[in-house]
Amino acid sequence: MTETMETVGAPAATEEDLREATEAGQELTPFVDALTVPRMLRPAVTEVTQEVEVALRPAWVRLHSELPPTLVWGYDGEFPGPTIEVRRGQRVRIAWTNRIPRGSTYPVTAVEVARTAGQPLPHNRPGRDGVKPSEDVAALPAWSVTHLHGAQTGGGNDGWADNSVGFGDAQLSEYPNDHQAVHWWYHDHAMHVTRFNVYAGLVGTYLVRDDEEDALGLPAGDREVPLVLADRNLDTDDDGRLNGRLLHKTVIVVPSHPETGRPVTTPFVGPYSTVNGTIWPHLDVAPDWYRFRLLNASNARIYNLVLVDEDDQPVPGVVHQIGSDGGLLPRPVPVDFAAGAPLSVAPAERFDLLVDFRKLAGRRLRLVNKGRNQPSGVADLADNIPYPQVMEFRVGKRGGRPAEVRGGPEARPGPDARGGFVLPKVLSGSFRRYAHDDLHHGHRLVVLTPPGTVGGGGHPEIWEMVEVPTVDPHVPAAGALQLRGSDGALKTYRRISRTFNDGLGFTVGEGAFEQWSFLNLGAPVHPMHIHLADFQVLARESYEVSGFDPALGGTRRPVAHDAGRPREVPPNERGWKDVFQVRSAELVRVMGHFDGAYGRFMYHCHLLEHEDMGMMRPFVVLPPEVLKFDHGGGHGGH
Repeated sequence: MTETMETVGAPAATEEDLREATEAGQELTPFVDALTVPRMLRPAVTEVTQEVEVALRPAWVRLHSELPPTLVWGYDGEFPGPTIEVRRGQRVRIAWTNRIPRGSTYPVTAVEVARTAGQPLPHNRPGRDGVKPSEDVAALPAWSVTHLHGAQTGGGNDGWADNSVGFGDAQLSEYPNDHQAVHWWYHDHAMHVTRFNVYAGLVGTYLVRDDEEDALGLPAGDREVPLVLADRNLDTDDDGRLNGRLLHKTVIVVPSHPETGRPVTTPFVGPYSTVNGTIWPHLDVAPDWYRFRLLNASNARIYNLVLVDEDDQPVPGVVHQIGSDGGLLPRPVPVDFAAGAPLSVAPAERFDLLVDFRKLAGRRLRLVNKGRNQPSGVADLADNIPYPQVMEFRVGKRGGRPAEVRGGPEARPGPDARGGFVLPKVLSGSFRRYAHDDLHHGHRLVVLTPPGTVGGGGHPEIWEMVEVPTVDPHVPAAGALQLRGSDGALKTYRRISRTFNDGLGFTVGEGAFEQWSFLNLGAPVHPMHIHLADFQVLARESYEVSGFDPALGGTRRPVAHDAGRPREVPPNERGWKDVFQVRSAELVRVMGHFDGAYGRFMYHCHLLEHEDMGMMRPFVVLPPEVLKFDHGGGHGGH
């Protein structure tokens, strides 16, 4: 599902829009329900690889104590699923078994609500607005495949989107877990319907532990808490009361797309924030250090989080980011809410956070979603926020027992005056920053097109590009792009693929380093995810993109680096990443090492509606010795 530029640039909700949303949801009281912590699942450590079954089951859950039960699909019947914890190098086999009976009621009601230009976006209100539910979504079977997001494992275990299973069958996957300590997560990845299956509840957390992490003596036990964020909407009964049923409401832009006549719709964003499956929960904490493993498991909502006090003022100096998608950062990064810098968390991104509650005894703090105003003036999907609240922390007045730390006393850093945890100055001594010029590597250019580009049917697309000889003067043509980079060099590229089922474009030799560059010619922010490998963000660069003509599907004049709008890679992106926010008129360069596995994998936008509607492409990793026999002519200009 996609949005036109007009939709993306729509203003934030009006006062009337927010008032209507508040009235419709006024029966829900914030922060009355305690945060639930997902069950821990630790496969047995043995010399022989053990198989663990995780069954997909329907279940009734309470998203809020003032709501009727909600039907979901969950791993082991839980939303979110159990937190799976393993040690580095502990090879595990998981049978993801589909135990959702044939004929089961699909737990998601889906509607598309029409909107004309100039009207507020109605998707953040509960209820169907009188629109009849989609019969096609209601008829969906329990058809699912599970992807362990971030894992380095063979293509046959990765959760290929077409290889989904039905009732009674199991997807058998093996995970070597030979990776530094990391926070991965698992979720449904079924072709065409990922947005609905994930929304139904098929998500869970996966943690890998190692000795380097243990030696830091980080808060553990009940002081290490997963926070799985996901926005949701709810249907209403005939009297306008919330009935607890999951509602996937998106917006049809009227008129329809002029090229195809098909409706163009926005990705899903909903009014209610859930944390670990509960709407607006609270967590009782001691005045001590806590470790929070934050995951944004939303379909498309980008959270811009701020920790505020009872007076709605940012709380300074207590939050430190120590890890990102692929593991520990080199050093802690302070999160300075007081300077107006929220934590921007896109779908599928993970943030490893330490919070120091020691000086906040007796206080009530709230995590809120403040939205963002981008310098480009383009409104982000997260800007339309009827309810900013996410969760509340209630800090006790006494310290209680000392926090448990991972690794035992011999692994702990020197204590402070109270004998408690001390924030390390260095986190990962094993981390090494990639030096571009010191690595022999290939290059890939991936272009993210505006929704209205000719031939795209109204959807933003992924274009894989290959460099061709530059001809002067440039002859504009569909699929041809001229780019003047930050080095001043002018290069010409042609498109080699644009849809998932186009011919294979990128083939990578196992063990190779590659730089992938993502150029966003339109909007909105696209969180791009590449399977298999860990990456480092090398650069973020602004581009002047008006030379690209969507009606032509190519450039009439070069897309050029804009030195007047410098962008930097922030400190919290200078570790290992597998999801990268690519903003409007921005080029993001990332470097990855494709080692440790062979097979067919995918990369895609992690706005799930975009992924399902075509922003996904395959790539293949082969032994370099085998690649010498490839007769495909280079596959994408490696």
